[in-house]
Amino acid sequence: MFSEVKICIIGLGYVGLPLAVEFGKIFPTIGFDINTKRIEELKSGHDRTLEVESDKLNSSNHLNYTSNTADIDSANVYIVTVPTPIDENKSPDLTPLVKASEMLAGIVTKNDVIIYESTVYPGATEEVCIPIIEAGSSLKYNVDFFAGYSPERINPGDKEHRVTSIKKVTSGSNDKIATFVDELYKTIITAGTHKASSIRVAEAAKVIENTQRDLNIALINELAIIFNNLNIDTEEVLKAAGTKWNFLPFRPGLVGGHCIGVDPYYLTYKAQSIGYNPEIILAGRRINDGMGKYVVSVLIKAMIKKRVHVDNANVLLLGITFKENCPDLRNTKVVDIVVELKEYNVNVDIYDPWVSSEDALNEYGLDLVDKPENNKYDAVIIAVAHNEFIEIGAAGLRDFLRLDGLIYDLKYLFDRSETDIRL
Repeated sequence: MFSEVKICIIGLGYVGLPLAVEFGKIFPTIGFDINTKRIEELKSGHDRTLEVESDKLNSSNHLNYTSNTADIDSANVYIVTVPTPIDENKSPDLTPLVKASEMLAGIVTKNDVIIYESTVYPGATEEVCIPIIEAGSSLKYNVDFFAGYSPERINPGDKEHRVTSIKKVTSGSNDKIATFVDELYKTIITAGTHKASSIRVAEAAKVIENTQRDLNIALINELAIIFNNLNIDTEEVLKAAGTKWNFLPFRPGLVGGHCIGVDPYYLTYKAQSIGYNPEIILAGRRINDGMGKYVVSVLIKAMIKKRVHVDNANVLLLGITFKENCPDLRNTKVVDIVVELKEYNVNVDIYDPWVSSEDALNEYGLDLVDKPENNKYDAVIIAVAHNEFIEIGAAGLRDFLRLDGLIYDLKYLFDRSETDIRL
């Protein structure tokens, strides 16, 4: 069934690269990315996302990397793993997906299969991508070429749940192709697959996975705000409630990243396009998007109560990534804290051992410090739960503070008695 399969992975980020490495163990595979610097790094054995170990990047004779479209026209299975962000108006930005489809339109030939993994709203693959390929290739969908959708489930920085060990949802443009796509992924996914009845079902399944998590976190964030106003420790409440067997173990915090803080807007966009206003989903988004501003408001009030002068104060922000122990900066909501603090004319030093200064500067125009200074800061905000911050310890963080300085623990890294403010 797969004797003639040659795979091309389009987009070698957190999703595409691990996929290319796994498929490259079995099939002739080409990893394609328009970023020539990225291709050069991969060829030299370096993955800046830290998702794939250096010794695995070039360990297979079946896998090659390229940024040249002329190198990929020999493939017959194309898997698209480009980003699907939102724009400044929080609407889906399908530009990377459209450009990838336009490129494929000039490459695909008869009987090729194109599988999309990028997160989209239900219907996007067949309503947006496929017409682009049909128009540019003069090939007819489900006659001359075929499509599948298998949503990514990559969890950046997670060394336990890898691409092969996470169950994969698959689908195809007809029954035969659905079976082909499902069997193709089964060759690398040890956790098994779930074949959806249609591409639209698979798209919808993906977009609600993170919408559900977003809403659960929004509920806990709102509870944290309520409990803070009641002078009740939120973590103590959650631990007590967690003694019931079916209480879900969510924690409050900043909701960023390429999935949870983005995917719900894809679903609400589609809902609004058909005349339905999704009130609960958007309410959750408003709460989570407002947490950066809320965090700063709590800090400023605490500083005023301790008579710490806010204007021109120095604050150390620990962590800038969207989650712990990974270098991923995409859609990090820690940036909201930086922006809000500067509204109060506060000087902010950012320390993150997982991020290069170049990446932070290119992505957000922010400078990082190589090492925090002792006795400099009026407050330390623990924004990301990197292992390095745990190793420093609460007592070590106190060394960074001036007299009457505050430790604000957003991640519950330390005991309540060791910090001054908690989320």
